[in-house]
Amino acid sequence: MTTKTVQGNVTEVLARFAATTTYDEIPERTTEYCKNLLLDALACALAGHQGEETHQIEALASGLAQSKESSIIGGDRLSLAGATLLNGFLITAVTMCDIHRPTLTHITPEVVPPALAIAERDSLSGRDLLVALAVGCEVMTRIGVGIDYPAFRERGFHGPGVFGPFGSAAAAGRLLGFDPDTMAAAFGLAGSQAAGTFAAWGTPTVKFHQCRGALSGLMAALLAQQQFVATRQFLTAPDGGLYNSYSNGGRPEAAIEGLGNRWELEQIGLRLWPSASTIQGMITAMFNLLEKHSLSPDRTKKLRISLGKTAFDMHGGFSNYKGKFEALLSAHYAAAVILYDRELSLAQFEPARYNDPKLVRFAAEQVEVRSDPTLVGVQALAEAETVTGSTVTGRCNDPKGSPEDPLSRAEVEGKFRTYAKKRLSDSRIEEVLGIVSRLEELGSVRKLMEILRVEK
Repeated sequence: MTTKTVQGNVTEVLARFAATTTYDEIPERTTEYCKNLLLDALACALAGHQGEETHQIEALASGLAQSKESSIIGGDRLSLAGATLLNGFLITAVTMCDIHRPTLTHITPEVVPPALAIAERDSLSGRDLLVALAVGCEVMTRIGVGIDYPAFRERGFHGPGVFGPFGSAAAAGRLLGFDPDTMAAAFGLAGSQAAGTFAAWGTPTVKFHQCRGALSGLMAALLAQQQFVATRQFLTAPDGGLYNSYSNGGRPEAAIEGLGNRWELEQIGLRLWPSASTIQGMITAMFNLLEKHSLSPDRTKKLRISLGKTAFDMHGGFSNYKGKFEALLSAHYAAAVILYDRELSLAQFEPARYNDPKLVRFAAEQVEVRSDPTLVGVQALAEAETVTGSTVTGRCNDPKGSPEDPLSRAEVEGKFRTYAKKRLSDSRIEEVLGIVSRLEELGSVRKLMEILRVEK
């Protein structure tokens, strides 16, 4: 396929893939990874009820419509649109969902909620859901890969709100039984809602980009279902196409190279710990340091954290963090609390912990975060200078949960158990784990969503 042909057809190629790929054409390792992505998203959503802004998004979601056909993960019911929006926010609310590192984009908040909502409403099977999750995640990550991310980022764009509507539309459209032409129209409608910039960085609006991306894709699919006229060439249209307007023309050939043979969704990483995705390397380095050396706060004179430029620019400026959201972004606080507590869970991001005067002072005065040009991506180095004058180090090249060091199913299940116990009984937790592990055997997704709703 020539570059010219690729540029003319890339939207339609992706649409055909999303509309026609069958369960049997997806490798078993890929469907198993989709189960990990789903289970991780459910764990994050259950934890998301502890988010500071969750009640605000819940109020917005409740006002979108008055119907009650769709389940909230760990909650009650809302409309199809309301549940998509709120579940999307829940997954990202406490900053521990997935990350596609090549595009610094979270994928599951946009793809999982509309897929669950449509599958529940229409009583579709677990196998149907697996296919929708696979094509939704694959379309979203590949559109990101094709945009030439550095050029996209240089213009200030934020991936979740731009790529998210496409992944959401692909998942929803697949469950609605779209043919390739209708799916291409859904992508045109999704692209017309693609938005979000890094002007929102440092505020909860970046999380709103994600749940709004989920809702935008759902609306795109529902409108395309009505045969609404839309461009079928949105990605590469010369005047206003995504790749030309949001980047420098992109690399459209990369979006479809090896499509169906190499699954880009397997490059989606998961987070074992809450905190920003770009400092997961630093967190891994800190735990590596503590595993090798016996350190305590009173015997540590200085912690020196070295980050690559991107991680430093995003997270090196929160030595004096304010509130939970900034604590979740702060490399200073994460390093300090890991040293003090030797763990990192949502318990470390409660006000009583992050406002502890000793931790506040240690993070501001004894943690030094600096940029190291020899470090790339999320690589990190943690050095501790002890009161005796010795220096010990811990390093991370690939953070825990990355494709290079992935979480096992047992680790994802452990994360689910940890954060589900505040919303679900032990028996329901184990039932969810059993259903997800054998999702392809589930007759109706309604059963899963019934178990995930809060008990009354």
